[in-house]
Amino acid sequence: MSVRLRLTRIGGKKDPVWRLVVADQRSPRDGRVIEIVGHYNAQTNPSTIKVDEDKIREWLSRGAQPTPSVRKILRTQGIES
Repeated sequence: MSVRLRLTRIGGKKDPVWRLVVADQRSPRDGRVIEIVGHYNAQTNPSTIKVDEDKIREWLSRGAQPTPSVRKILRTQGIES
């Protein structure tokens, strides 16, 4: 089972808000997740990013692979992947 750190979309039509989640790579984008580890809102200025750094580091140490967009968000927060 390959686990990924990725974004799932929440929020209304034309008002996207994203959750950073840990999910099996085979599940759909807004499907089943293992754990929610943060939130991302690009609609605000500056963007609002809230992450649980301890949980993210734990999942990265277990071998979870971040998607390119999540990797970029983690770098802005000072979490190297």
